[in-house]
Amino acid sequence: VTDPCQGVSILSNVETSLTPTPPCLWQVYGTVMTINRGNPAAQEVLVDSWPEFKVVLTRPRREVASDVSDLYTNTYIVYCRDLGDHQALLASAGAVNWGQSFCILGNLCPKASGRAPQQLNIYVLFGSTPGSHPTMTAPKLSSLDVSHADLLNETWSFGGNEKSRKYLATLIRHFPSICLLDAAGHPVSWIASYPFGAMGPGYTLHEHRRRGYMVMLINLLAKRLHALGYPSYGLVDVENYSMQRLQESQGFQHHCWPRPRAWHQTGLCPIL
Repeated sequence: VTDPCQGVSILSNVETSLTPTPPCLWQVYGTVMTINRGNPAAQEVLVDSWPEFKVVLTRPRREVASDVSDLYTNTYIVYCRDLGDHQALLASAGAVNWGQSFCILGNLCPKASGRAPQQLNIYVLFGSTPGSHPTMTAPKLSSLDVSHADLLNETWSFGGNEKSRKYLATLIRHFPSICLLDAAGHPVSWIASYPFGAMGPGYTLHEHRRRGYMVMLINLLAKRLHALGYPSYGLVDVENYSMQRLQESQGFQHHCWPRPRAWHQTGLCPIL
């Protein structure tokens, strides 16, 4: 693995090399796009060789990943064309910090391993063009504020702890989001976006459901991300059947591919 790609021209070339992007590239492509547009999450990119490469790895910079128990911040995203290249990447000195807890998200293109798709803990849904949405006069349309992080943390299926609250605050602070506020200015329905360009987490309070709020917010956020150049896709919890049906009703398609996914934990960190 090479040293982290620091040059603007090199990162621009990586982004160009990943275009056009099949779905198996979207997570790493979205991350490289975010890095090239200000890098608010302080990520860095590694490749196995240059200018021809078969592996791309994005990871948080060392100064950001200072908490060895923070699975949310310590997220790696990988793309590789061959399973052997992926294994070699993990074995490379310095590519992954095995002294901390972390998770790896990413993809193998379908032909890479010759194996059937493995069961994933999330669904990935995507659509080429965001659809239409109903018009509404109330509640008030807005963007999420950092003061809303506690509410998101309470309702997110992977939240409920201080590290997840910090991570959600980062998403709100740096990445596109949209919400509906009641008369008191409190969010009743919302959806945020991840550093790799995917939509989520999203939620509607129980007493405000079945009013079409999430349909509208998904389409508005998809259009906003699409205008920024990101693919229109989102991550949905494997057991969140209502959100899966909602996404599919809006023209999104369930897409599955074999991909490496790993959790590595040290010490007594809580398992998500």
